[in-house]
Amino acid sequence: MKKYTPADIEPKWQSVWAENKAHQTSEETDKPTFYALEMFPYPSGEGLHMGHVRNYAIGDVLARFKGMNGYRVLHPMGADAFGLPAENAAIQRGVNPRAWTLKNMERIRQEQSRLGNSYDWDRYVGTCTPEYYHFTQWLFLLFYERGLAYRKKGTVNWCPQCATVLANEQVENGLCWRCDSEVVKKDLEQWYLKITDYADRLLEGLDELTEWPEKVRAMQRNWIGKSEGAQISFTIPELGLTEVPVFTTRPDTLYGVSYMVLAPEHPLVPRLIEGKPNEQTIDQFIGQMKKETELSRTGSDVEKIGYDTGAVAVHPLTGKEIPIWVANYVLMDYGTGAVMGVPAHDERDFLFAGKYGLPIRTVILPPGQEHGKNDEMKEAYVDEGTLVNSGSFDGMSKREAISAITHHLEEVGSGGKTTTYRLRDWLVSRQRYWGCPIPIVYCDSCGVVPIPKEDLPVTLPEDVTFDGKSNPLTTSDSFRYTSCPSCGKEARRETDTMDTFIDSSWYYLRYTDPKNKELPFAPEKANEWMAVDDYIGGVEHAVLHLLYSRFVTKVLHDAEMIQVDEPFKRLFTLGMVLKDGSKMSKSKGNVVSPMEIIEKYGADTARMFVLFAAPADGELDWNDAGVDGIYRFLNRVWRMAQQHVELVHEKPEVKLEDSVAQGLNRLLHQTVKKVTIDAGDRYQFNTAISAIMELVNGINAYPAEGDRGVLAEAVEKMVLMLAPFVPHITEELWHDFGHESSVHKKSWPTYDEKALILDEVEIVVQINGKVRHKSVLPATADKAMIEETILAEEKVKALIEGKTIRKVVVVPGKLVNIVAQ
Repeated sequence: MKKYTPADIEPKWQSVWAENKAHQTSEETDKPTFYALEMFPYPSGEGLHMGHVRNYAIGDVLARFKGMNGYRVLHPMGADAFGLPAENAAIQRGVNPRAWTLKNMERIRQEQSRLGNSYDWDRYVGTCTPEYYHFTQWLFLLFYERGLAYRKKGTVNWCPQCATVLANEQVENGLCWRCDSEVVKKDLEQWYLKITDYADRLLEGLDELTEWPEKVRAMQRNWIGKSEGAQISFTIPELGLTEVPVFTTRPDTLYGVSYMVLAPEHPLVPRLIEGKPNEQTIDQFIGQMKKETELSRTGSDVEKIGYDTGAVAVHPLTGKEIPIWVANYVLMDYGTGAVMGVPAHDERDFLFAGKYGLPIRTVILPPGQEHGKNDEMKEAYVDEGTLVNSGSFDGMSKREAISAITHHLEEVGSGGKTTTYRLRDWLVSRQRYWGCPIPIVYCDSCGVVPIPKEDLPVTLPEDVTFDGKSNPLTTSDSFRYTSCPSCGKEARRETDTMDTFIDSSWYYLRYTDPKNKELPFAPEKANEWMAVDDYIGGVEHAVLHLLYSRFVTKVLHDAEMIQVDEPFKRLFTLGMVLKDGSKMSKSKGNVVSPMEIIEKYGADTARMFVLFAAPADGELDWNDAGVDGIYRFLNRVWRMAQQHVELVHEKPEVKLEDSVAQGLNRLLHQTVKKVTIDAGDRYQFNTAISAIMELVNGINAYPAEGDRGVLAEAVEKMVLMLAPFVPHITEELWHDFGHESSVHKKSWPTYDEKALILDEVEIVVQINGKVRHKSVLPATADKAMIEETILAEEKVKALIEGKTIRKVVVVPGKLVNIVAQ
């Protein structure tokens, strides 16, 4: 008997598949399409980790399963290859990021091939190649032409360690998402994309994404952060009646305003404090706040700190003056950077007013309460109630007052109904070399000038200095200085490059037409495949990559380049791979190298373990013994299949003349049904594999004298069902069975519902709740027949002899409980 040697089998078939282009996307237009996609990797110097293996294994099972079920499958792969880590590596090693990244890209491709993944390598894209970023620039110009790309000066998130700007979404708890350094605020001229123009559509579209995890949809809803309320204008007399807009969801509390708070970064603050006694103190406070994280300023347990500017604002309805403060808990990034202080009805304002002795004015009373005493308040009242101390609006309910006061503000020209969003425009400028150049030049005569599309790509120069102190592109005179495309005079190139999330926000479209030299993709080719049927990756990309991709897709839809306006029909988020209870990381010393597992056990073992050890959407705790167990199971499959090679080759007739043969046939069809549903619909790969394991046990237990036809069929279909999970061993066995074509080109086995029906079932007989007997009856027996038959059996009669039957409980197909005394 041949031995199972993955080190020989796996390279052999990988070579055959590559030579035959076995995974090339079919052009058969008579088949339905299926676009399977896993999030592509960043080509760091560390190669693949087990999280990658799990991600790719899930996608590969789906791609192979759909192919065997008659679909024309698109299953591509690439590399998200721009970014700061490669640039940092270049600085550390004294090399250009291009050489470093391309080397790592090739390494990862080789590792992915060793896993046996069924990628169409002819469609491979690397986002750092001019062939790709040519069209990233093309798309930027499309956004610019449509008024969706613009440049402005503003306060941005700055990572001192990475020496670059970060979008709001890339700041996690006040820290850089890449290096965990503390992020500070800095004023810079930057490029933005108007994602806010699509806020409502991005929000509404979530309702249509019924095949996305609800937790991801909730995260995006929260990030978009739509709030409906009123914008109210307060005036500042000492600044020439300058209006300060304030957004609130509670206009019903307007008469309870006793002060105003501005964010320390608010542009009016310097004018308000100029020449005031505490000007220097507030200036120092402003500087300190620019270094603070959002969490350290707004957390529920953070102390509220503020300073009185000495200026006042005029209430829009009462005409009374209220003091203007600056405080840590108000952020310029949210709302208008100004809030109205209503301490009686906002917990945050209540704490602030109590600390600084500011007035507390009750304007809403709880139901049934006739008056309120502020000195008795222990906390702000925020629930439903009746308005008081609110002029002509007294006696109204909260809901009535919200509408009435908002309408009145519109009538007197001091505000009105409005909607705000937490979402801010997408900041895409990055001060680094290793990214897609922004195709813009600056001309003293013409101003901001886009590069004509026919002159793309703007390529990255080689004559740059990597010193870790500044943007390397500013050190290249050959890049910086050029001529204006409009007038021909001297001009300066934009030296910022694009956020790498731009690159990954459209790569799934490039896969549909990766060789196109004129367009990012031909609309007819994108429309043939889009939307992606199954997109697989980590939940950590819920707000960043997934939200940006949805935005870009909607813009391209509006530009009539694609028919869909959502990129991913179904999203599957896999759980993390842990070891010793913690996420694998080099710093913790708990990393398991996929290549080490492949060298020792083979890729099929690595694939099957990550699919079997836990539900695909749950955390997987690495277990060396579990890996060894999967390897032993594959050896069992190998030995069992080799023992029946000749039998399968002969294909004897299936007769099903006895209950033993019928039993194996039933188990086979049960397994086919379960694996089909669990793997193809529910993505419960662990239970699908478990079902195949039970079938293997059933085959091994089948008697030598049993029906040979059903045995041969069970062995052959067992190999077919294993094929998407472990492609190498099944390909070898399939050819050992005498087949010339690939197992992966064979149709998926079908099941017969009739074969699942039991002729007989075992009935458990309980007496007073204790199991005392078992009986085999026809599966079609009804309650009356079951009761009559059981009570007539001699053993049951003996067990209840001398007792009176009080009750008989019958559960058809399962049990009979006889209550007797």
